Amino acid sequence: MTSGIDASTQKFLSDIATVQARSEKAQRQLSSGLRVAVASDSPDEISQLLQVRVDLAHNTQITSNLGRVKTEVDTAEQSLSDATTLLDRVNVLGTQGANGTQTAEANKILGGEVATLMDRLVSISNTVVDGRHIFSGDSDQNNAYALDPTQPNGVSAYGGSAATRQAQHPSGTLFSISKTAQEIFDDLSPQNNVFGAVNALQIALTNNDAAGIRTAIGNVTTASSFLNSKLAFYGTVQNQVQDATNYASDQDVRLKSELSNLQDADVTQAITELTQARYTQQAAMQARASMPKTSLFDFLFR
Repeated sequence: MTSGIDASTQKFLSDIATVQARSEKAQRQLSSGLRVAVASDSPDEISQLLQVRVDLAHNTQITSNLGRVKTEVDTAEQSLSDATTLLDRVNVLGTQGANGTQTAEANKILGGEVATLMDRLVSISNTVVDGRHIFSGDSDQNNAYALDPTQPNGVSAYGGSAATRQAQHPSGTLFSISKTAQEIFDDLSPQNNVFGAVNALQIALTNNDAAGIRTAIGNVTTASSFLNSKLAFYGTVQNQVQDATNYASDQDVRLKSELSNLQDADVTQAITELTQARYTQQAAMQARASMPKTSLFDFLFR
């Protein structure tokens, strides 16, 4: 089909369309703040842009995960700090019972207080954060322990499982974040077994067993040192979480800057482009309007 538009008009309309496209593009950048809003805006950069967005989303998720881990680890560290304080009190009570001047009734009262502290230690082993028993390993919906005076350690069998959860550092490495109550309070070694030492002291005080009290005090002291080593583990994890959080924060700044460089509009440049496009369009329209409109027929039929 032959166009009824002459070549000059065709070129004029094409140029006007180009200028209009420039104007609309500049206007979109100013209204959205984005230089690259859709793939067609910059096909060569879209792959890199999408990758940065993926990296930023991944980093944001890691930061969120670290926040939850921090809450858990901070609670665990505070709980074990409280447990060491309880053991210090247990040691004091044992020392009072071993001084040789206590009556059987007085030692029985001391034994009752130790039993109360034992109950608090078991409660610590069942600490819950966000619906999870943080010392029950991967079986975090179960209590770790319950009091059971029929058992040698004064507690039930461990109700949890091994702890395999790890946190991800933004660099990609993983680090362990928890110990089980079994590892902390119920070590296989009698000297390091917190529950066993406290329960033995409670029984010895209640029975006014002088030799048993002295032996139990020694075990409580050793178990207290063992508990402090587990407390130190959580202190180390706290440092790892803080380091990972700081790293993630730096990554967030870097990735957002990279994303901004890739997709954000240069407002000054966009305004200049819009102004120039509008000026060019206006000038072209005025020039076109001022062109002679006479044709050969105008001369032939005067």
